[in-house]
Amino acid sequence: MGDKKAVILRNHGFLTVGQTVDEAAFWYISFERSAQAQLLAEAAGKPLPIDHETATFTHNQVGTHSGGWFSFQPLYDRIVGEEPGLLE
Repeated sequence: MGDKKAVILRNHGFLTVGQTVDEAAFWYISFERSAQAQLLAEAAGKPLPIDHETATFTHNQVGTHSGGWFSFQPLYDRIVGEEPGLLE
């Protein structure tokens, strides 16, 4: 996959990778939510593309390895809080 975070497998879903499991899990969740939003937008009409400047800004804010790891932490805390025996 080189320096890419995700790959779409035709008829098989998609894969995500990261430097940590937390990061890869966040990219997976984010990718799935983005795909759902894309399908909803297309069902409602013709979506407007995001301009390059906004896409670059967003990538620089949350598209880094540390951004992916950091973004997963609240979900991890929630999962462990709801399922305390998970780590035993």
